[in-house]
Amino acid sequence: MEEKRHSLAHILAIAVLDLYPEAYLGTGPAIEDGFYYDFDNIDLGEKDLDRIEKKMREIMEKGVEFKEEKISRKEAEKIFSNQPYKLEIIKELEGSQITIYRSDKFVDICQGPHVKNSKEINSEGFRLDRVAGAYFKGSQENPMLKRIYGLAFSSKKELEDYLNKREEAEKRDHRALGKRMKLFHISEEVGPGLILWQPRGALLKKMTEDFALREYLRHGYKLVSSPHIAKKKLWDISGHNEYYKEDMFPLMHMEEKGEEEKDDYQLKPMNCPFHIDIYKKETRSYRDLPLKLTELGVVYRYERSGTLHGLTRVRGFTQDDAHVFCTLDQLKEELFKLIDLTFHILKSFQFKDFNIYLSTRPDKYVGKKEDWDEAEKALEEALKKSKLNYKVDPKEGTFYGPKIDIKIEDAIGREWQCTTLQVDFNLAERFDIHYIDKDGEKKKPVLIHRALMGAVERFLGVLLEYHKGELPVWITPLQAYIIPLGEKHLKEAKRLEEELIKEEIRCEVLEDDQTLSKRILKGEKEKVPYLLVIGDREMEKKKINVRFRGKSLGEMSQEELIKEIKK
Repeated sequence: MEEKRHSLAHILAIAVLDLYPEAYLGTGPAIEDGFYYDFDNIDLGEKDLDRIEKKMREIMEKGVEFKEEKISRKEAEKIFSNQPYKLEIIKELEGSQITIYRSDKFVDICQGPHVKNSKEINSEGFRLDRVAGAYFKGSQENPMLKRIYGLAFSSKKELEDYLNKREEAEKRDHRALGKRMKLFHISEEVGPGLILWQPRGALLKKMTEDFALREYLRHGYKLVSSPHIAKKKLWDISGHNEYYKEDMFPLMHMEEKGEEEKDDYQLKPMNCPFHIDIYKKETRSYRDLPLKLTELGVVYRYERSGTLHGLTRVRGFTQDDAHVFCTLDQLKEELFKLIDLTFHILKSFQFKDFNIYLSTRPDKYVGKKEDWDEAEKALEEALKKSKLNYKVDPKEGTFYGPKIDIKIEDAIGREWQCTTLQVDFNLAERFDIHYIDKDGEKKKPVLIHRALMGAVERFLGVLLEYHKGELPVWITPLQAYIIPLGEKHLKEAKRLEEELIKEEIRCEVLEDDQTLSKRILKGEKEKVPYLLVIGDREMEKKKINVRFRGKSLGEMSQEELIKEIKK
């Protein structure tokens, strides 16, 4: 399919040049679901896509051939003399010869692959999708070009299936749901990738964290807390400044009354070094292990602005973090326990479909190869003991250890990264931590990094999309709206609100001048699961008219209602 998508990108360029001969060409590759091509020196918008697509189909119907050639650099410069972006690309290419593809009069700098003839492409399986802005070569220092995106699949049915899935994805978009449900927002004044939690969202986040923490404490974890910044030296020791620098915020240079501090500071991207320092505070015996330290700590990572996305890609987030310090003999059993705890947590939020990956040693890593081999073996054996199906994800471990990634698969087949379990033989060495074994000898502990929910922000974004905003009732921040039909029913609505709050049911009276149908629509739009209507008839019968997620449950007494919601 890559050959067809890449060929369609060239056909798009041919069509644009036919319609707009003055256009400057950028680049045009195949991508996961189609293709794109970048243009400049022309004014393009969504309104132009139908015209360009029609021209593409005309070109394809005639039959366009794709022929590879090798030409000299001088010849290439001559061919593209009126194309400034192509000349810029030529400057960066190595060697004396340049590969091009010809399609009649159209020529492009390209390594391929392509089909031999456009008639090999199913013309019903593609469509132009949208126009967006994109910096030349992805750098903000370069001009902004117009990028035309196209979708391309093997058949019309595959294209339609993709469009249906995308439409469903848009309905589930957690950014739109977060706005409708009054959960969170991102402010230009505060900064991109930094989440402002509104009251309902802050409650949702707090309840999620509290639930997880209760479970961790039940499983023998000790709660710790660490600062948001630390000296640069700490990140030098950990290896982050060497292996992770591009994802960290810049140094903070400290100065007081004209005198500079000798140390620079950095915002923390991870909690690991702090937990290790807490471990080092006391002499540890083998009897103290495993030691499990947990923290729902806020960390900061400099994600590029183009990658930021609602809750799922942010610059400041709460990491559901813990570190298990154990002996080598305890490693497999601790990993098995962690896998078991992970699925208990995820299933409590009604996640059902998971894909599991074993991520192995990357090309750039710290530590000894034999330690990595042993860590990968322990992870694999824990997965087998748990009787879980998994795939190996080669070279996708982080620089200090291999890991298990558990990804949630949603209703439309997308994968979301949440849980990470990572074995680390390296930080114990770097920070020189140890324990005293049975023979009184110093030994290095094994360190397991684990984040069962991952980033809490991302977890909640995934949760919203997975359930289409219809969260499990126990975690829904507002469980019920009480709707009095008129002013005379308000007192009874307020009384019911007080009674439900005593029962720890989260509810509000929805009192405004709108019609009943509009207030019900408001509750459904905000994904409030229970809508409780009180009018003359309900007051006479001492009942409440109950609706749950768009369906009528009929009339219930107060006691029946409380039992229903708590169930």
